[in-house]
Amino acid sequence: MSGFSPELIEYLEGKISFEEFEKRREERKSRERKGGNVLTEENAEDPDGPSTSGQSLIVAPESHSEVEEETSDGVSKSVHRVFASMMGENEEEEDEEEEEDEETLEQPTAGDVFALEMVLNRETKKMMKEKRPRSKLPRALRGLMGEANIRFARGEHEEAILMCMEIIRQAPLAYEPFSTLAMIYEDQGDMEKSLQFELIAAHLNPSDTEEWVRLAEMSLEQDNIKQAIFCYAKALKYDPTNVRYLWERSSLYEQLGEHKLAMDGYRRILNLLTPFDGDRFMHLARDMAKSYYEANDIAAAIEIMEEAFGKHQNLVSVEDVNIAAELYISNKQYDRALAVITDFSGIVLEKKEAEGESSVENKASEKVTCSIPEGVPIDITVKLMVCLVHLNILEPLNHLLTTLVEQNPEDMGDLYLDVAEAFLDVGEYNSALPLLSSLVCSERYNLAVVWLRHAECLKALGYIEQAAESYDKVVDLAPLHLDARISLSTLQQQLGRPEKALEALEPMYDPDTLAQDANAAQQELKLLLHRSTLLHSQGNMYGYVDSLLTMLAMLLKVAMNRAQVCLISSSKSGERHLYLIKVSRDKISDSDDQETTNCDAKAIFMVLTSVLPKDDWWNLLLKAIYALCDLARYKEAELLVDSSLEYYSFYDDRQKRKELEYFGLSAAILDKNFRKAYNYIRIMVMEHVSKPQLWNIFNQITMHSQDVRHHRFCLRLMLKNPENHALCVLNGHNAFVSGSFKHALGQYVQAFRNNPEEPLYSLCIGLTFIHMASQKYVLKRHALIVQGFSFLHRYLQLRGSCQESLYNLGRGLHQLGLVHLAIHYYQKALELPPLVLEGIEADQTDLRRDIAFNLSLIYQSSGNFRMARKLLYTHGAV
Repeated sequence: MSGFSPELIEYLEGKISFEEFEKRREERKSRERKGGNVLTEENAEDPDGPSTSGQSLIVAPESHSEVEEETSDGVSKSVHRVFASMMGENEEEEDEEEEEDEETLEQPTAGDVFALEMVLNRETKKMMKEKRPRSKLPRALRGLMGEANIRFARGEHEEAILMCMEIIRQAPLAYEPFSTLAMIYEDQGDMEKSLQFELIAAHLNPSDTEEWVRLAEMSLEQDNIKQAIFCYAKALKYDPTNVRYLWERSSLYEQLGEHKLAMDGYRRILNLLTPFDGDRFMHLARDMAKSYYEANDIAAAIEIMEEAFGKHQNLVSVEDVNIAAELYISNKQYDRALAVITDFSGIVLEKKEAEGESSVENKASEKVTCSIPEGVPIDITVKLMVCLVHLNILEPLNHLLTTLVEQNPEDMGDLYLDVAEAFLDVGEYNSALPLLSSLVCSERYNLAVVWLRHAECLKALGYIEQAAESYDKVVDLAPLHLDARISLSTLQQQLGRPEKALEALEPMYDPDTLAQDANAAQQELKLLLHRSTLLHSQGNMYGYVDSLLTMLAMLLKVAMNRAQVCLISSSKSGERHLYLIKVSRDKISDSDDQETTNCDAKAIFMVLTSVLPKDDWWNLLLKAIYALCDLARYKEAELLVDSSLEYYSFYDDRQKRKELEYFGLSAAILDKNFRKAYNYIRIMVMEHVSKPQLWNIFNQITMHSQDVRHHRFCLRLMLKNPENHALCVLNGHNAFVSGSFKHALGQYVQAFRNNPEEPLYSLCIGLTFIHMASQKYVLKRHALIVQGFSFLHRYLQLRGSCQESLYNLGRGLHQLGLVHLAIHYYQKALELPPLVLEGIEADQTDLRRDIAFNLSLIYQSSGNFRMARKLLYTHGAV
């Protein structure tokens, strides 16, 4: 098969489809034409090849003028062209008239011309009858082709196949060997391979429309609808007005769900039908209108029916009127629907003026009467009623309603519902209620949709109790109807039944369904939003938090898995509620696998964000955090913040991320989880070194955490910010607590130099000197004590004589053992009232208990237990 084209080899091996084979072949041909250096296979045929007539004529080049109309013997050039085509000349000479000045036929005699014209007449008539395609098989291979056919007829299939393959190798554009191979494989029962060769043969002889149709039918037998469509398209290329081919192809498009392509084909059929094919036109237009209606393309359906009514008015049937009226009503074109009904069904609407009225009041006093001939179907009458209701023509409706209610609702319930819905649309609830009541009392139409309309009608009329009963019936028949549940809950709340209102908003789906079905998640989210609002209005905070956590868990499911947080149901407080807990990584992995397998997280996210925008989800998260803190569930607030920080939509928003970090810090402090709070505050002070509020929080956290890991952090941060006073003092405190008094003194002195009027720095320096003097091995103890008290007295001057300053001075004296002096300052401090500071309660700044306790220790050491007991009873009682 070395002489075969690559695409032919791949197609025969089954690697590509026939459509791909044809596409590649056309691309190769176009490349060869553009290159201009490769001869086409048609021009490479033998100039002495076989012809249909079996005669030949020697071709001799002879130059002559292009404008000549005849040769020297008077023979027409057109005759020469036809003669050459019959003698087997190259086909392209028929289309290239400009090359005739280079190659012409040898001049025949007059007798030859006469004989030739006779032959031409016979051949022309024969070709007009048969339209047989001209063979591209060279004369030298025709004998081999005949031998292959004889071998096939004898049953020698292998030899016939080898001969056909050899012919294909030498003349790949001839269709005869492919047709023979197709018959051979069909005889062997290999229908798939037979179809392949038949397709190639048809491709090489594309004008044979019947062959393409036969191939389409064979493709359908192998359930290859796309290939059948392709074959019908090829047949239509050469016979574009064939209605049967268009119909079959459009039907196949419908099977594939290609509604638009199918309808385009049907439209072409309508355009091809003659005015005498009115019945077929109306039948096809009717079917097309139904298809467009099912595809929700009402405008196209109306266009088709209008065209049918315009071309064949005398063939319009009652069914056509019913379809057209239904389409117009669906499109809310009630006036046009009314016009169709009155024009084609025999129904007459007349306007009559009341007698004795003035001309000014004529228009207002006009009455409309309706006469319906016998035989008009009830469906048409009902559509007439719907149009009259929407057009506010209410006078004829009493008689028509009487006609309708005479029908059994078990049989005509859909018509009852159509009229009732029309009344509901225009606000005529009193007229709709009797019809709906008849339907809900029937057995066949005791349906959820009917009960829903009944409930809406009762609600609009103010019958709240009865409306609640109807909505309850809707929920029983259709438990997943969200609007009915919400309406029922609202009515029960208005009736003072909060428990039943909550019961109506119970969850509709289980967690597995919510994880897999995006629409179910959307419905459940809307339900939970109403439920949370209702619970909050009733003051049920635990239930309110349950609803909020359920909604947030739907959004943050993946983020919660990353944060190792799980939502569980437990009965800690006596009732079963939802709680957030921290779980280990091995328990999360299983749920990750299940999520990857069973749900499309992206689809769920798209649905959830379509119900609530990003800002509303953020507000929902804040409400949940506040509610958890109100219930003192600080640990769960921390976990919720951790999960939210793992959610990329919140984390990518810098403002929201910072706010979440502050929430996490507050929740950690309230939960007394100071180690986690330190992780939050550490990042904050690095970003905002100059904010004293953050340093105050930092100091509170480090004091309660009983941890020293912040020492190195403060030292490293001090190297980057050497002028920061808060860092300077904190490093001094850290060194003081660690016993590095000299380092602490250096930090305090640096702060004192920057702000010598600050009393705190003088106090810290004085205490540092006193602690250094209190050490066991120290040089110049006296100098240290003198310096320490000099700074303490400076602190007393800057702070003023108050309970705090006197207590600190007495405490320093007490530490050095100068108890007689310490008693003096303690007693003076005990006589003064506590400081009053804004934002701090007086009990927190009152030092009398501390002073009394220190004094009692001094009296106890001296043996004066009665004085010590008196001080404790007087000032130390809590």
